[in-house]
Amino acid sequence: MSNIALEFVPPVADGGEEIARKEAQKVQELLNKHQIEDQVDSVIIPGIIEEDPDRPVALEKKMDPLDTWKAIRNELPNMECAVTQVTAFHSEEQLTQRFNNLRAEGIDRTICVGVPRTMQDGEGGGVPPTDALQKFKNEMPHRGVILIPTREDEVGRFKFKIDQGADFAMTQLLYSDYIVDFLRQMSNETDERPEILLSFGHVPKAETRKELIRWLIKDEGNPLVEKEVDFVAELATLEPAEKLKRLTDLYRKVIDGVEDLGFPIGLHLECPYGFSDPAFETFAGLLSEWTPKQENEGV
Repeated sequence: MSNIALEFVPPVADGGEEIARKEAQKVQELLNKHQIEDQVDSVIIPGIIEEDPDRPVALEKKMDPLDTWKAIRNELPNMECAVTQVTAFHSEEQLTQRFNNLRAEGIDRTICVGVPRTMQDGEGGGVPPTDALQKFKNEMPHRGVILIPTREDEVGRFKFKIDQGADFAMTQLLYSDYIVDFLRQMSNETDERPEILLSFGHVPKAETRKELIRWLIKDEGNPLVEKEVDFVAELATLEPAEKLKRLTDLYRKVIDGVEDLGFPIGLHLECPYGFSDPAFETFAGLLSEWTPKQENEGV
C-alpha cells in the first residue's frame, strides 16, 4: 500500500471538475516547492455527507470522489488514490456496482464509513460498514476503517472490524499521543497487524475564529478529547515556528511510541482549511523528522 497520503476534499459540485484540476495543480506546486513530491504518493478523497447542523464551516454539495479522481489524476500522475465510502445509505447491489466502478478506475483501497454522529450505529437503511468489510472482499482488495483511539471501547470495536476483514485503518486527526497507548493495548491483545495511517493536520490561525478542527474531533464529555481540543486551541494562537515545533514534538513522540509495535505505519496529511503554503511547510517539517519510507529502507 501507499505510505503517505494527502487528503483531497472534493470541490463543490457546481463547476467542480475545473476547480478540482486547479486544486490538484496547486497541490503539485506546493509539493515541489517544499521538496516532498517524491514522498507523498497518494491522495485520499473522502465521500462528504451532511453532518451536525452546528458545523462551523458551511457544507455545500460536493463532487463525487470518483469523479474528483477522474478530474485530477492527470495533474497528479505519480499518485495513487483511495476513497472513503459511506456504506450506510446504500444497498448491497448499489455498493457492488460502486466498488466495481472504483476498481475500474484503478482504486483498490476503500475506507468504509457509517452514519454521521447525529445517528446511531446501524441506522441508515443500507449496509453497515462492519458488514461491508466482509461482503465486498471480492470487489475491493483493501478495505479500511476509521480509527478513533480516544473513543470508548475502541480496541474492541477495532478488533471486531479486523475480524470482519479490515486490513488497514486511518486514524482521526491526532492531537495527542494516546494512539500509542491504544496500539500498545492492541498489540498485547491480538496478533493481527493491519496497516495504520496516522493522521496529522495543520492548524492555521483561522482555527481561533472558526473552530473547525475542534468540531471535527469533538466528543462531548470525553476527557481525553478535551485535552486534544485544548491543544488545538493553543496551536492556533502560536507563531509558525513555535507551532511547527509543538506539532513536531507530538509527531516524534507518536512515532517513537508506535514504530516498534509491529504495525505497518503510514501517514495521512490533512488541510482542514484548504491547501496552503503554511500547511505544506508543516508537512515538510514533519516528514523531515521521519517517513515510512525511511523505516522501510532501514534508514
